[in-house]
Amino acid sequence: MIFTRFVKRYIYNLALSRNNVFISIQQREFQEFMKLIFVTGGVVSSLGKGLTAASLGALLENQGLKVGLCKMDPYLNVDPGTMSPSQHGEVYVLNDGAETDLDLGHYERFTHAVLTRRNSVSSGQIYETVLRKERNGDYLGNTVQVIPHVTDEIKSRILSGWSDDVDVVIAEIGGVVGDIEGLPFLEALRQISQELGHGNVLFIHVTLLPYLKASEELKSKPSQQSVAKLREIGIQPDILICRTEVPMDESIRRKLSLYCNVPTSAVIEEQDVQHSIYELPLCLHKEHLDSLVLSKLGLPIKEPSLSVWEEIVNRIKAPKHHVRIGVVGKYMEVRDAYKSIYEALFHAGIANECKVDVVPIDSEQLEQGDAALILQGLNGILVPGGFGARGIEGKMQAIRYAREQKIPYLGICLGMQLAVIEFARHVLGYSDANSTEMDTKTTHPVVSLMEQQKQQQEMGGTMRLGAADCLLAEKSLIRKVYGQADISERHRHRYEFNSAYAEAFESAGMRLVGKQPTSGLIEAIELPEHPWFIGVQFHPEFQSKPHRPHPLFAGFVKAAMDCKTKKER
Repeated sequence: MIFTRFVKRYIYNLALSRNNVFISIQQREFQEFMKLIFVTGGVVSSLGKGLTAASLGALLENQGLKVGLCKMDPYLNVDPGTMSPSQHGEVYVLNDGAETDLDLGHYERFTHAVLTRRNSVSSGQIYETVLRKERNGDYLGNTVQVIPHVTDEIKSRILSGWSDDVDVVIAEIGGVVGDIEGLPFLEALRQISQELGHGNVLFIHVTLLPYLKASEELKSKPSQQSVAKLREIGIQPDILICRTEVPMDESIRRKLSLYCNVPTSAVIEEQDVQHSIYELPLCLHKEHLDSLVLSKLGLPIKEPSLSVWEEIVNRIKAPKHHVRIGVVGKYMEVRDAYKSIYEALFHAGIANECKVDVVPIDSEQLEQGDAALILQGLNGILVPGGFGARGIEGKMQAIRYAREQKIPYLGICLGMQLAVIEFARHVLGYSDANSTEMDTKTTHPVVSLMEQQKQQQEMGGTMRLGAADCLLAEKSLIRKVYGQADISERHRHRYEFNSAYAEAFESAGMRLVGKQPTSGLIEAIELPEHPWFIGVQFHPEFQSKPHRPHPLFAGFVKAAMDCKTKKER
């Protein structure tokens, strides 16, 4: 059976690459083992398409299906790696080093899907590939056009490369229907629907129902216009998911059903959740989204086991403890800039039955004000990754406060590097100690550019990226936290601890407790005389899930709880 599937997929991909028209019998046979769900958005951006796609993936997994997910972004950047967090939010890194949209973080947190760089597609990648093929003569002298060449490349990215055991692929299209840059993607979806047939492809449109307080009513007109725009393109949504602040009544469902040509049962309410995004799978199940999707795709419907999600929500609703964690960064006005950090802290709270209040602290405010006054009352301090010199001194003031006041500290990537610099300045006495990223003339470059980075000229995709092994030292706190010696974590950085200073740091009381086995690069540091002070060069937040919190974050929150208890005695 697997061999048959492989042959069919190979034939279809070959047909795509040669712009052949597939006859209907082949279209039906292809994908008899795989269904496609396309998630589009309307009215406004940031509606939560990614969370909706991830929640649907979780529900389908609970039906016993193997789910694949991908994000199609219409922007011309090859990937988000060079985008500012203030514009785009965090850059989410996969095991293979792909720098991707933060929605892939939702996919990994909600499902068991194994994601790689093929799960993240941008217009930049599409046009780059098409132009490279044109330069290589792959189009045999044809005039290269958006249709069919660009749309065929999009179709190929959607349809090829999935493992043979994937039952359903959920593809989210970034942006909003009506955006000019998204038109080639929507045209590709329309073509796929025509080629593969109605029973193999499902369209879900996520839209907004604005609530007008003056008249105390939900308005459906923006959603009607959004669907009308889709239908102009040739796409009729099968399911309408309506984001709303207040409950929908039956009259709104009937109105949307009538004007959008969608059955009333397929108009789904997606009201703002009360406590956490992890309520969403349960909310959508209550609206029968999973059974509706399975029915429309001709797949068997089972009674799902949602006990894991129910337990998560119960712990969120009834925490036994409460801590305040300060996150010190320079993009605090943009919550999505540290999305995975916040989620990992939330997961750690679930594990410890603790409500974690995250206190965003602008590092530049620490530079200008009384740091001790701003930081007082915190049970833990975290400095996340980042780049550039802005706000660096404020972050180091927070680190020094955590070190001297014995407050639990977790430094991630830049947060570890700054812990090293702060220790060098105030314990070792190297007054001008710094990273060569911030000061190329420092006489004590305790953090320096990695040797393999010195020849890099381009910005995009050239850092140390993706998963790498790390060996944790015996009798170290971090090894106790992980419960094992060998770990693998994801990276995204250019600068490292300068090993020439290793002996000086060890002699002064900082342990270098994590090393990359082959290169010897320092991956983790800690202070044994401190209750809980750990810095790591990697990004543990990328591997945390609500039902499987990352041990570093779980240990950090537990230490914050212990710190609070000790102070209250």
